[in-house]
Amino acid sequence: MTPTGRHRDAGQAFPIYLTVVAGLLFLAFAYLAVGQAATNRNGAQTAADAAALAAAQDTRKQLAALWVKDVLDPTKWQDVFDGKVPVDPSCWRAYQLAAQNDAHVESCAPRGPLGYQVSVRTDRSVGRSVVPGTENTYSRESASAVVEALCTFELPGGGAGGSALPRLTCKDRNWDLDPHDLGSLPGPQDLFDVHLVAD
Repeated sequence: MTPTGRHRDAGQAFPIYLTVVAGLLFLAFAYLAVGQAATNRNGAQTAADAAALAAAQDTRKQLAALWVKDVLDPTKWQDVFDGKVPVDPSCWRAYQLAAQNDAHVESCAPRGPLGYQVSVRTDRSVGRSVVPGTENTYSRESASAVVEALCTFELPGGGAGGSALPRLTCKDRNWDLDPHDLGSLPGPQDLFDVHLVAD
């Protein structure tokens, strides 16, 4: 029996239909691969940001402790606020925070006297996809964070010390410190700000 024209048309359209469906499926998987890569990059950037901030926050903690140690000698305050005092390296904190975000530090270096630049690589690859090689592709990102002093003061008598401590102005708050009663001192977050900066 000879197939009718309608059946012939249906038979010819079926391969076209399969080709279109296969193309759409490939596009869907390609978009999925792009999404996987973007998610992996975002994870790397999150890890880099957290690592850089952690290192800078550890430096802030050390600087604040040094300021408290020398609080009765205001001639040493400015060196603390400028980062001109010895502090221990803080990259160990960057390694900790990167690991908590499924990444590891590839480099960590000081950025000026009061900051760090950190580069990380994800521990997990982008994963298998229709794009060849993604299972062996890892995301790398970097971030920089700095410590910024928030306080200003004026030494009495052009720099000479004395029994009275100068008023410490930190952002919108004034601290009138009593050398005989140091029960309430500004904390690290009052003395210094920590924030990300462009690489």
